[in-house]
Amino acid sequence: MVLKTFGWSFAVTALGLVAAVFYGGWTGFGIVAILSILEISLSFDNAVVNAGILKKMSAFWQKIFLTVGVLIAVFGMRLVFPVVIVAISAKIGPIDAVDLALNDKDQYQQLVTDAHPAIAAFGGMFLLMIFLDFIFEDRDIKWLAWLERPLAKLGKVDMLSVCIALVVLLATAMTFATHAHQHGGAHVDKAETVLLSGIAGLITYMIVGGLSGYFEDKLEEDEEREHEEEEEAARSGKPRSAVALAGKAAFFMFLYLEVLDASFSFDGVIGAFAVTNDIVLMALGLGIGAMYVRSLTVYLVRQGTLDDYVYLEHGAHYAIGALAVILMITIQYQIHEVITGLVGVVLIAWSFWSSVRRNKRLAEAEGKAAGSDEKTEVSSGV
Repeated sequence: MVLKTFGWSFAVTALGLVAAVFYGGWTGFGIVAILSILEISLSFDNAVVNAGILKKMSAFWQKIFLTVGVLIAVFGMRLVFPVVIVAISAKIGPIDAVDLALNDKDQYQQLVTDAHPAIAAFGGMFLLMIFLDFIFEDRDIKWLAWLERPLAKLGKVDMLSVCIALVVLLATAMTFATHAHQHGGAHVDKAETVLLSGIAGLITYMIVGGLSGYFEDKLEEDEEREHEEEEEAARSGKPRSAVALAGKAAFFMFLYLEVLDASFSFDGVIGAFAVTNDIVLMALGLGIGAMYVRSLTVYLVRQGTLDDYVYLEHGAHYAIGALAVILMITIQYQIHEVITGLVGVVLIAWSFWSSVRRNKRLAEAEGKAAGSDEKTEVSSGV
């Protein structure tokens, strides 16, 4: 079962890590491994959401999502998109960006370094919005209740996450401008770049969120309408075709899944810039991670165990928040990529451990309850 589900992922992992060693030595191996783990960690909640929707779809549409969807997710968002980011930021063509990445690492590194404030501000704001919207939402299950309970109450204030994100961006831009001015003012214009890029990141998040919400609402409307049509057909004695019934709903499910997947993969792509500026290592690491996310989605659907580890989603979002802060800090200060990678891994591991402990406590409580019921039945029989 595991080998059948994760077989392609294992194969891609082996090829990707070998390619990383040939390309960047053991340092490259380590970076690709960290990026793979981060991508899986950050996208675990994506896999859970995907699985919840995918299990409602027919075998045909599941196959479409896991074939066409993989091409879009792996090659589109994880491989092509980083090239586009660098090309736009450095104001060079995509082909030139790939050529530099492969043949002139020093110049490419310099271009990425020059473009880093814009990339960091854009990505930092996008990630920060994901984190803020998560922690300000009132949830039934709370991981760090002492923190999440008061934040959920604050979240009732309209547009609070947007206001906080803009304040963080303004403070970052002003700090960066002051820092640049102290060194002769040669790079004061970078503050404007940080501000504009951060606003662009905020707008991108709001557009992606809006599209996801639209497709989700459209999906619910279609499901309700088709359910009503089914009931009407049953009353009139003219049954509708099951394939026709599933068609529109399945199509909108697929569109919604692709928008949702793009939005989740976007944070992984942006977060990767906090780990490395090397586009080849980035593509290898994110590609491996994306394959595991797809395999994990299939595994969750087949096993039907979506709610086993309830705190993992929390851990993933706290990791996103940490990456957002790190990206904003790297506009002015350098942070070692290993530290960046380990922060996310530690948070995910902590949330997983908390989930396991919670499951154990619930199992013990159920065991005690069952035992007391048995005693009650025995005493009643006597």
